Amino acid sequence: MMPLYPVINKNTGETKELSMTISEWEKWKEENFKDGWDRNWSEGCASACEVGEFKDKLRTKHPSWNEVLKKAKKSGGMNAKMDTL
Repeated sequence: MMPLYPVINKNTGETKELSMTISEWEKWKEENFKDGWDRNWSEGCASACEVGEFKDKLRTKHPSWNEVLKKAKKSGGMNAKMDTL
């Protein structure tokens, strides 16, 4: 997942959110700053985060993850307390 960059055109007030790599962002800034585009700091910093609990996402993407943890615990490969997802 790439970072999201909220931007605003200071001339028109138009806003949008860009999803790109840092190097693409640097190039986009250089090309568009003269046209009035800048970071919209009122929207916060660049983010690659998603809303939601990581355990729910892990469970959805990898439904057998708990079984892997249980097998690792039985084999002695895990010394820490295991919380099931």
